[in-house]
Amino acid sequence: MVAASQLRPGMAIRYEGQLYRVLVADYHPGQGKMGGVTHTRLKNLGTGGIWEHSFRADLKLEDLPVEKLPMEFMYEDGEQCHFMNPETYEQVAVSKAVIGEQARLLQPEMRVAVEFIEGQPVNVILPEVLEVRVAETAPPSHQQTDSVWKPARLENGLEIMVPQFIKTGDVIRLDVAELKYMDRAKGARS
Repeated sequence: MVAASQLRPGMAIRYEGQLYRVLVADYHPGQGKMGGVTHTRLKNLGTGGIWEHSFRADLKLEDLPVEKLPMEFMYEDGEQCHFMNPETYEQVAVSKAVIGEQARLLQPEMRVAVEFIEGQPVNVILPEVLEVRVAETAPPSHQQTDSVWKPARLENGLEIMVPQFIKTGDVIRLDVAELKYMDRAKGARS
């Protein structure tokens, strides 16, 4: 058990029978007779939904151990992404709703960390930065302005905004958390 005032991002808790991952936890101490409060943003690990809730600081919550295992992405079918443990060859399926928009970035044989709580897969951790190829964009323009961006479709179908100098076939570095262009990959000019 852990007090709500001790919640930290990355922790997993059980509250009212549901499993949650703590995304944000801000503790605000109370004054006088007013007790403190912890404002949280939680991700429901069963549905993938986000819930914002405030807990009394002294409320005891059941914290759950999170086990991370390196796994290899194999394939997706409909609403499930399938992963394999390269050491034991054990396979697990994780719902796309739990992974979120980042499921589109998964590529066969990609190594990722899969988090388990009570033996069930509940989260997939992708690298912070991925190198991806631009499948389609408008022809490059070499204007001197840095503030003009254009849409580009990546090989995985994801659409993002890129600078004017990027062309079809370029490999770019993508910020996975924000799904935004970072820069052109080094040595990857086509």
